[in-house]
Amino acid sequence: MKKEIKIIGSGFSSLAAACYLAKEGNYVEVYEKNNTIGGRARQLKKEGFTFDIGPTWYWMPDVFERFFADFGKKPSDYYQLIKLSPAYQVYFGINNFVTIADNLSEIITTFESIEKGSGRKLEAFMKEAQSNYDIAIKDLVYRPGVSPLELITLETAKKVNQFFGNISKDIRRRFTNTQLIQILEFPVLFLGAKPSDTPSFYSFMNFADFGLGTWHPKNGMYSVILAMEKLAKELGVAIHTDSNIEKIIVENGVANAIVVNGKSIKGDIILSGADYHHSETLLEEKYRGYSEKYWENRTFAPSSLLFYVGFDKKIENVEHHTLFFDVDFDVHAQDIYDTPKWPDEPLFYASFPSKTDADVAPSGKEAGIFLIPLAPGLEDTPELREAYFEKIISRFEKLTQQSLKDNILFKESFCLNDFIKDYNSYKGNAYGLANTLLQTAFLRPKLKSKKVKNLFFTGQLTVPGPGVPPALISGKLVSELIEKKTNFTTI
Repeated sequence: MKKEIKIIGSGFSSLAAACYLAKEGNYVEVYEKNNTIGGRARQLKKEGFTFDIGPTWYWMPDVFERFFADFGKKPSDYYQLIKLSPAYQVYFGINNFVTIADNLSEIITTFESIEKGSGRKLEAFMKEAQSNYDIAIKDLVYRPGVSPLELITLETAKKVNQFFGNISKDIRRRFTNTQLIQILEFPVLFLGAKPSDTPSFYSFMNFADFGLGTWHPKNGMYSVILAMEKLAKELGVAIHTDSNIEKIIVENGVANAIVVNGKSIKGDIILSGADYHHSETLLEEKYRGYSEKYWENRTFAPSSLLFYVGFDKKIENVEHHTLFFDVDFDVHAQDIYDTPKWPDEPLFYASFPSKTDADVAPSGKEAGIFLIPLAPGLEDTPELREAYFEKIISRFEKLTQQSLKDNILFKESFCLNDFIKDYNSYKGNAYGLANTLLQTAFLRPKLKSKKVKNLFFTGQLTVPGPGVPPALISGKLVSELIEKKTNFTTI
């Protein structure tokens, strides 16, 4: 039976779900509170510069290919991909940096030059990481998190010890050089938890990094959002912006309408890709599946302080993606997860997409995105933002040996208050729930409401977890649950 499906939010997971559900012949409408689509992956344009507001890393190209292939399409039907060479650069001090190549053989050589014997160890580590990737990304993450039995396969049974070890110990068992350790721990930060709290099995992120490489969609990650919008509309999806959802209406335990800008709109199925906690606040308390105490006790991935900066000249001594690990990695991690506070000396990341893509900045100028990871729930003021920009731009100038402050045309910032205002994000989190052992798969908030029929959820706070590729997968998983006839109830 074909259904009328109303989707809240227009991020990656919502758009993915919309495409799958429309493909099955359902009538699908998407409602976005902001004036442009994309959720956390929106775009900022200013004075001839173009910035991705949210995600800037394109990893796991095979997940994107699998998504478009489900509709008989390819990413290249919609956008151009550029493989970054080098993939990225990591600064540890003045004139002290490591450049990560776009292929494993060169990376192995780089490791060997830094720590004798580490090349061979890296090769072995990557074979294991690739094996985990094949199990996780090609199989496990495409399961809906309904039962613990989903994790039990012949392949995972052989790797059960990797679910109880952690990435940090695993890497330190093989490598002793601090710089190499931090480079290998970096990819799991995308999963939102400290490496010491991330199961060893998640080394598949290292294969995503060194094995599959880092890519850039021409004109930025927003090109992927535009591609999904085009696909959705080709499939008959209707998308509405400036459409704030005020309530999910439940009658006799069945969700059957949403209130949009004061108007009640009926639907057979309600699917929310908005922040999970916020989505449940749209329900009467008795219909919420998770209490405030539940959310308080979760381990959230970090939030971020972001700056979007237009420079009037080209910047030297950096790559498209550049990480700055010149301060204590563990101390900053403690400031995020253990005793949440603004870090005294923050790690930070900088992206200069105009190094690769001439269309995102005027000729002779540079577009810069700077990111500082922060604990959710902190105080956020203009004064703090300004103080931290001064901290990182001063270090940036010192480490890269150039003067830049006088070359800033403009800067815009985005931080916790903006995540709350624009995305209804719980405590201003940027990436959702961390993928710790106790927040993996069936232990994450469910795709299907536990208390309300015909109500579903998707996105980074449910399965499979944070990040753009998992968001695409989440949209597919929830659409498959919705399509099961046993889940469709009329009143």
